[in-house]
Amino acid sequence: MPRNVIYVAPFPLETTLRFSAGIASLDDVRLLGIFREAPKGDAARLFADAEVIADPFDPQQIVDAARRLASRHGPIHRLLGILEDAQVQLAQARQALGLEGPSVETTVAFRDKAHMKERLRAAGLPCARHALLHGPEAAWAFAESVGYPLVLKPPAGAGCRATYRVSSPQELHRVLGEAQPGPGRPVLAEEFLTGAEYSFETLTVGGQVRFHSITRYYPSPLEVMENPWIQWAVVLPRDISGPEYQPVVNIGHQAVHAFGLQDGMTHMEWFRRPDGSVAIGEIAARPPGARIVDVTGFAHTDVQGRPVDMYRAWARAVVDGAWDGPWQRRYAVGVAFLRGAGQGRIAAVEGLDEAQRRMGALVIDARLPKIGWQRASGYEGEGTVIVRHEDTEVVKRAIMELITTVKVRYES
Repeated sequence: MPRNVIYVAPFPLETTLRFSAGIASLDDVRLLGIFREAPKGDAARLFADAEVIADPFDPQQIVDAARRLASRHGPIHRLLGILEDAQVQLAQARQALGLEGPSVETTVAFRDKAHMKERLRAAGLPCARHALLHGPEAAWAFAESVGYPLVLKPPAGAGCRATYRVSSPQELHRVLGEAQPGPGRPVLAEEFLTGAEYSFETLTVGGQVRFHSITRYYPSPLEVMENPWIQWAVVLPRDISGPEYQPVVNIGHQAVHAFGLQDGMTHMEWFRRPDGSVAIGEIAARPPGARIVDVTGFAHTDVQGRPVDMYRAWARAVVDGAWDGPWQRRYAVGVAFLRGAGQGRIAAVEGLDEAQRRMGALVIDARLPKIGWQRASGYEGEGTVIVRHEDTEVVKRAIMELITTVKVRYES
């Protein structure tokens, strides 16, 4: 009898549903869904059955939908989802249903940024100084203690949403007027970390980190959010075995253990300060965005020399409690995000022919912007190009040439 696995995906986006394909690829699994809006086409055919509910972020609605699915198909084996905004609610639903998976305590520790920082500091791990602000007075006191610049964000924010960099008392006054911290409406203040920004991904099974990877942002995600005209990139270096990476490998493994995650992926953003020291920005119990899942798979091969499917690897961890490694890191990989300045619809994409002539041999995946598309609201832009080579410097040069050669133009 197949195992019934429920995948909760409030919004049936392509990036979200690729993880459901990973689950569907497993042996002896019947994939069931809970949505606010049912997927269509090929994605819909992955699911044997589904429930559509009004609010997929309401734990009780999730529980009720899961019970209806169980009444039709039998006991539920796992209840899963990858959106950071839904992790606590999924844990609450699992607890009510008596299912295995990350607990409410674990998901709250990852999700609540103030709690997260406290957990990291308690484990002796370096991270930004922080304070949970319940009013303007606390914000001014924190600024006086830490100095400028500093960062203000929601305690449970994700993906740089509603995040402010504050560089002066005048900016703090303005941001406090927008954020309005108060009783029942806290705002998290953090020391602004400077230096090169990276991410650190792990795959954990049975409480043990079985795999880790490192990527670098060019520039930082916060700078990208503040400057919507910037075309930016992520680069995964081929070799991360050297002493320059060992401190963050140690810290990253310790962080996963400190939060008690048993099975799943984590995504940790970290900084290498100008003095060479490292500090954690934040860590989440979910797969990374910014196509890092894809580039990680493109960089590695299994023992038979086949490309690694990281979506299936995630599913093997969270459904089967298994890992199919070891893998070999054979390539450096980079992804360039294509976007431009302005608003409206795409009127032109310039430089594609030149980019094809100069970098085409390195390109392994391209999702190009289309004339007429509306400008995307997110920081990933309207298109991506992924390049791969055995030499990290070749990849870095190609990526930098791409983001300076290709230009997206809009018209209102």
